Amino acid sequence: MSDATKDEGRTGDGTRAVRAGLPEPAKNEPTLPGPVFAAHFHLPGEVSGPYAYGRDDNPTWTLLERAVSELEAPGREDAETLVFASGMAAISAVLFSQLRAGDVVVLPSDGYQVLPLVGAQLEAYGIEVRTAPTGGDAQLEVLDGARLLWIESPSNPGLDVCDIRRLAEAAHARGALVAVDNTLATPLGQRPLELGADFSVASGTKQLTGHGDVLLGYVTGHNAEAMAAVRRWRKIVGAISGPMEAWLAHRSIATLQLRVDRQNATALAVAEALRQRPEVSGLRYPGLPDDPSHKIAAQQMRRYGSVVSFTLPTRTRAERFLAALRLVEDATSFGGVRSTAERRRRWGGDAVPEGFIRMSVGAEDPEDLVADVLRALDESAE
Repeated sequence: MSDATKDEGRTGDGTRAVRAGLPEPAKNEPTLPGPVFAAHFHLPGEVSGPYAYGRDDNPTWTLLERAVSELEAPGREDAETLVFASGMAAISAVLFSQLRAGDVVVLPSDGYQVLPLVGAQLEAYGIEVRTAPTGGDAQLEVLDGARLLWIESPSNPGLDVCDIRRLAEAAHARGALVAVDNTLATPLGQRPLELGADFSVASGTKQLTGHGDVLLGYVTGHNAEAMAAVRRWRKIVGAISGPMEAWLAHRSIATLQLRVDRQNATALAVAEALRQRPEVSGLRYPGLPDDPSHKIAAQQMRRYGSVVSFTLPTRTRAERFLAALRLVEDATSFGGVRSTAERRRRWGGDAVPEGFIRMSVGAEDPEDLVADVLRALDESAE
């Protein structure tokens, strides 16, 4: 266990993020050791110790996994984290390690656009897939007989929120496991394990690392048997993080609280500016007091995220708006320090209007970003 976990006085999010996963101090050694590039390790005699082969474990992963556990489940001794090559590798590891032919899984119908592809593959393996929207806790209606409930809250890209604790209690009463995609919230926004989930799963590609230069995923859980199955799946599939990516992720976590607080505050400022524009409809941001999800979000989230979604009247108007932005890059993904936005229907996988915009608010000066968005709206007007 790291020094950060032992020190009960380190309770603030910023302090925890800066210290998370660091090894015990050693004279003349770096506070955060560099990445270990090794496919094999010295292993004379009987197999023992934590490191034998690079597909199974790596010292750089170990430190990062400790760091994520300290953020997702601070003070919880039974929490374990496993890192993966991407968020989808982490998602797939939970689904395919926990489900068997004949099982039932409940997925959100409004979640990440790759989930339908995963659902089709699960069905090909003889697993029944049920779907329901995130909002209104609608997944409760299709829980009976399920082996696993998959929650995405806030949902991507629509930003609906469900009552995670309520759904987790209902699922457990029916004998189902519960996994929560925590990508959009980050562990500084909500802690699914504290809300009753068995797994917290996320793409570290997004706000956790926050610079748009790392592909990474992770699974944090507290059920030893279930996590052993996830680890076995990682070994079989080999969907492992590179040491450099793991080290970059760990380094980036140190600034997580600084980035999240800045980006969340600016996202709220952008949302408040957008709500004044007559051409904007369907504005969603859980931090807005009048957002349909705000009441539930305020009960279970400590921060509301960096993503704002809204709709412009037409595809043409949306494309003109994106082209007029100067401080916002037209790019997919979210959570980075540089603001991005995109028209989500261009991918074809989301049930959203043609003019639907998903905007990820970065770390630019709030007044500059708001001014850029309002100017682009003016310039794109018909």
